Amino acid sequence: KMANHKSSLKRIRQTEKHNLRNRYYAKTMRNFVRDLRKTTDKAEAAAMLPKAAKMLDKLAKRGIIHANKAANLKSKLAKRVNKL
Repeated sequence: KMANHKSSLKRIRQTEKHNLRNRYYAKTMRNFVRDLRKTTDKAEAAAMLPKAAKMLDKLAKRGIIHANKAANLKSKLAKRVNKL
């Protein structure tokens, strides 16, 4: 069933664009977090941590991920880096 209103057609187009963009940012963040978890070098991990935190905060602010998820990930990553 297809929408008939001009505004709803535009909404559909916008939503598709936003979904694509949000998926890209979320995936990029997951890859970065994965790479940080894999890192065994303390100095490299310590350098990556602020970038990861910034990325998570920005995604949470924009509503791409939940604020609590960002906080939990930041906490776990910081613990992991400190353990190295």
